[in-house]
Formats: sequence, C-alpha cells, structure tokens
Amino acid sequence: MIDRADFQEPQPLAHKRLSSTFDAQKQAFGAHPFPEAEVRRAALSALRHQIGRYQDALAEAMHRDFGNRAPAESKMLDLLGSVLEIDHARKHVKRWMRPSRRATEFLFFSNSLQVMYQPKGVIGVIVPWNFPVYLALGPLAAALAAGNRVMIKMSEVTPATNAVMKQLLGEIFQEDHVAVFGEELADPNLFTSLPFDHVVFTGSPAIGRIVMRAAADNLTPVTLELGGKSPALVTRNYPIADAARRIAHGKSVNGGQICVAPDYALVPRERLDAFVDGVKAAFSALYPTGDAMCRDVTSIVNERHHARVLRLLEDAKAKGAKVESCAGTGTGRQVALHIVTGVTAGMALMQEEIFGPVLPVQTYDDIEDAISCINAGPRPLALYCFSHDPAERRNVLKRTHSGGVTINDWGWHAINHDAPFGGIGNSGMGTYHGIEGFRELSHARTVFKRHRFFPIGLFYPPYGNAVQRLVLRMFLGRPDGQL
Repeated sequence: MIDRADFQEPQPLAHKRLSSTFDAQKQAFGAHPFPEAEVRRAALSALRHQIGRYQDALAEAMHRDFGNRAPAESKMLDLLGSVLEIDHARKHVKRWMRPSRRATEFLFFSNSLQVMYQPKGVIGVIVPWNFPVYLALGPLAAALAAGNRVMIKMSEVTPATNAVMKQLLGEIFQEDHVAVFGEELADPNLFTSLPFDHVVFTGSPAIGRIVMRAAADNLTPVTLELGGKSPALVTRNYPIADAARRIAHGKSVNGGQICVAPDYALVPRERLDAFVDGVKAAFSALYPTGDAMCRDVTSIVNERHHARVLRLLEDAKAKGAKVESCAGTGTGRQVALHIVTGVTAGMALMQEEIFGPVLPVQTYDDIEDAISCINAGPRPLALYCFSHDPAERRNVLKRTHSGGVTINDWGWHAINHDAPFGGIGNSGMGTYHGIEGFRELSHARTVFKRHRFFPIGLFYPPYGNAVQRLVLRMFLGRPDGQL
C-alpha cells in the first residue's frame, strides 16, 4: 500500500514547485516542440503498461477515498476506460499527425495548401473526484498524442488516489514532461492562473466559470466538460421494464456520481407505477441486500456531499414529493437508489444536478410535452432516448440539444473513443477523445506554398489592370447602378 504522506509537501514548497515545474515544461517544450509519432506512441505505451501494473493499488486507493467502492467498478470504469482511450490513440496517432491537404481557391490554382497539426505546448488538466483516474488519464492521453507537456491538478477529495498517481506517472515521466499536483496546493487558483497553452477542466458549471475567467486573463483556450440535468426519455413504444433496468443501472453506478448519469426520467403518465416498480426490481437484482450491497454500492464520497444528497430528498418531501428507497440503509455513506415522484419545478432536485443516487420521475401525456420539458432547461451533457421508432428518435434528436446521446441505454457514447465527447452550452465546450481530442489540443496551422512561377504580382497595385477587372467581374458581377 502506498502511503500518501510520502508524497505530501509543505504548502510553500508545493507552490514553488508548481511555478518551477511550469517553467521547466515550457523550456522542455521549446527544446522539443514537435515529438515524432514514435516518441508519442512510446509515452502512451508506457502509460498503458503502468495502468496494468498499478491496477490493484489504484482500485484500493479509490476505495479508501470514497469510503467504499468496489474494485471491479473502479477497474471497469476508471481503468478500462483509460486503457481503451490510450489504445485508440496509439493506433491512430501517426495518421492524425499527417498534414491535411486542402484545396486552394480557383484563383490560386497550382499552389499548395495544407493544415499541419502542431502541439500547443503545456496543457493544464484539472481533474474531478468522481472518476479521478479516467478523467486524469483520458485528457493526458489526448495531450500526449498531440505532442504536448502536461500538468495535472488532482482533487483534494482523493488524496489516496493522488499519491498512487504521482508514483505511477513519476516512474515513467520526468516532471518537465508530466507532473501531478493534488491536495498540497492550498490555493487551487494558483494552478488555473498559470499561462497554460490550453486547459482541460472537468467539473461543475459553477467551477467551470471560475476556471474560464482565470484562463481569460491569459487568453488561454479551454475545454470544459461540465454536467447538467441529463434526461432519460422513455417513449410509449419501448418496454418499460427494460428502460427501468437500464436507467436504474445508470443512476446507481458509482453511487450516481457521474456527469453523464441520467439525472431525471420522463415516462408516459399511465406507465409511472410500472416504471417505479421496474426500477425497484432492477436495483434489487443489481445490488442484493446483505453483503453484496455493502460490497458493491459505492459510497457518497464525503460527508459534505452525503449531507447535500439528503437535503435534496428532505426538500422534495417537504414540498410534497413521494420518496421511495429501493433498499435499506448501507454502511457509512452508502445510499440506496431513491425514486422521487410528484416532483415540481420548485424542488431543489429539479433545479440542480443531483450527482447522487436520487431519481426524480416526471410524467408526460404527449411526446411534444416531453420535448418541451427537456428544452426548457439548460442544454445537458447527455440525453437518453428509449424508443424503437426511428421516426420518433429522429424527431427527438432534431429538436433537442445535448453534448451526446445514447439510444436505448445510458452513458455508453462517452467511452467509445473514436467519437468526440463534450458538452454544449451550460454543459461545457470543446471535446476530447479520438481525432477531435487530438485536434482540440493541437494548433491547426494553415500552410500555403506559392508555386515558383505563379503570377501573383498581377494582383498587386497599381490597381485596374485587365486581369484584376476580369476577376472582379467574374466573382462580383456587374454593379447595380440603382443602389
């Protein structure tokens, strides 16, 4: 077991290391501004190897930080997701790096035009506590594939995981390449105020605004992966028990502490009771009472968040909602899935992202009402549509906005790494994963090369020669003398 005390630093020293590490990375990048494909692939391969070596230590650390988190859940979500992203980047990075040929305007025919993808420099990655490994190593993989240097700020909520990550990465990377900081930074704003070449932040919209304001002082571009109230829309043509099972799973994994978890469900009014019964049955099957529930139900990460979830339930009860628990009370901060019906817009759980094992259920009479309900709120990070009717699915997709979509299930679009992952509006901006992540963390540099004998001087002053008049007439047409 790794003792995180071995990685603690006095705060003044940590702040000094932060500044000196940034300077060292800038200097190292200046010396090697364009790593070749094999260098990038070697870094990704070393990272993948370390995940395998440290899988048990990482799972145990996340268990300690949460209070209870099943090792299998940590490995399947945090570690498997990281490996899949790294493998995809290793396979494709050489092709991604190739300059992209573009067509010149007709006026410049015979010249060449291309876009080369240039590393940006030093990337800052700010990691949340809910998936501390995947949401650190995923952006790290994208940044390494793009040829950058990386500084990672881990959450103060996950000190045990932070210690393992520092050892894991420290064995394969010098600090002028990849460096990790965590709870030792008394003021996390010191990290966000550094003049990075790009910042990737995953967290809440409220903190995202703070990060964006700090980045604006340095004109630093940002990728914000935020959250929001992701709806799960169940239509009349979809089996209610199957939808209930999949939504119950999405709302229970990691204790519901997932940015793409279904935040609330929309079901046909006449199927409400069947849906509630289906969710209860699904939760009981996924997490049987007794030892299995204690082993497999992830705890709410700390007392503050535990109290916040309980306050949401009490507020809903006080305002007339019906709250039903799917199981008994677990140990410590373990909370079974709670179903809330009779919800109204004035309840706190309908105004903020829940980020816990609480499922509000709203009813609708007509699909148009459900779509209007979705569109009335800020644009979510994910949308889940349960429908076997292609026309109905197209209607929902065309008339709503969200960062991503999974049809007839939840969340799986987020871990398919050949497609971009990102939010829209209140749920974020920018993307990573796949080629979009590579390009997000690269500068698309346009390169125009003039042919040696191309007569571009014909466009120079003095103006009015025959070629210029012909070109203007061809593209602009005759002037309208009546204007």
